[in-house]
Amino acid sequence: MRVYVPLTLPRLAEAYKAGEVGPGPLVAYAVTPALREWYVSDDIEELEYAALNRAAAASLRLVAGDPSAARRRVVLAADVPDGAAVADPDRGLDRGALGEVRVAGGLSLGKVAAVHVDSGDAEGDVGAAAAALGAADMGDEDARFVVDGAEDHELLWFATQEIPGLIG
Repeated sequence: MRVYVPLTLPRLAEAYKAGEVGPGPLVAYAVTPALREWYVSDDIEELEYAALNRAAAASLRLVAGDPSAARRRVVLAADVPDGAAVADPDRGLDRGALGEVRVAGGLSLGKVAAVHVDSGDAEGDVGAAAAALGAADMGDEDARFVVDGAEDHELLWFATQEIPGLIG
């Protein structure tokens, strides 16, 4: 099963140094039954892209909570055995939990297939979105527009061998 783990650049650096993301449990995103139902699609690539975007939104929240982190969203794409990532059945179709899973243990970087990171050009919009999250959560439409501005940026794909250059 492919999971998408939201991080920040400092957390990616910690994971690289330790050789794993963890300890668990880790919050990640994956193609869950609720995500399939919400997006009403059978195209696995579309569904995985949706899970990646859910993880990017969670990464934005991590960036907002860490003033020292670069204003760039980071998502690790990793493969875990079926059953290693479990959705909370009590959250059902709760829009905030769509695609959310828990991975019980730490995640070896050897299981990471790729790293997705915002380009440097996105830092201004990601920073503004991180600052606007609280107001957006309270229903402020202008703040929601600012948060959506970060989502306009596509995350770039990097091989795991490129992590040292990312955390430089």
